[in-house]
Amino acid sequence: MIVIDEVQLSPELFPVLRVLVDQRVKNRRFLVLGSASGNLLRQSSESLTGRAALYELTPFSHHEVIGLERLWLRGGFPRAWLARTEADAFSWLRQYVTTFLERDLASFGVRVPSVTLRRFWMMLAHVHGQVLNFSELGRAFGADHKTVASYIDLLTATFMVRQLQPWFANVAKRQVKAPKLYFRDPGLLHTLLGIGSRTALDVHPLVSASWEGFALESVVRELGLGPTECFFWSTHAGAELNSFSVIVDH
Repeated sequence: MIVIDEVQLSPELFPVLRVLVDQRVKNRRFLVLGSASGNLLRQSSESLTGRAALYELTPFSHHEVIGLERLWLRGGFPRAWLARTEADAFSWLRQYVTTFLERDLASFGVRVPSVTLRRFWMMLAHVHGQVLNFSELGRAFGADHKTVASYIDLLTATFMVRQLQPWFANVAKRQVKAPKLYFRDPGLLHTLLGIGSRTALDVHPLVSASWEGFALESVVRELGLGPTECFFWSTHAGAELNSFSVIVDH
């Protein structure tokens, strides 16, 4: 077994890996680790099609740790979960947000100042659990709706947020056809909302939305569902199914 970490920093390795994999030497295995950058995903798709399986390594989930309330508050990133105090946990999360904005997004080709992107992230945190209105977000952010949609798609591709797609059919009711947005890790959501303790979370206006997103992510991961298997249903008149309902076709 050969383990290669941070492979997104060395894209020239992918053609070499293709040759080595095609040699089919007995017991030769490669474990390739790296951030979910566009470059990594593109290189693996172009060079290793049919030769590799992709696995998403998520933060801790509810069945991997003991302490549901702690997981809801801090999220599942190991260093946040294992931190000695809540202050230490959220200090690490703030550093993670800064690193992601200043380094990782730049490597994806985003040429927007980190301060601007942080403001965009904070805007998204305040619409967590709500139906996305790209035009309204664009006006608030000072960009067109296509730019906003592309930024949200990037955060979705890097597993920061989940766009829960609407389910609709040809019925008489006027149904919602825009996705809902959820931060996949509650610790990141709380960091962007300025929440640093359970007391602060309990009195925050978005406490219900935070729990809804946490429940949604727990259900999705428990059932092993992909993004094309998760939906919500709602009408403009207010009728809806709970946002963490899922539709599975067996």
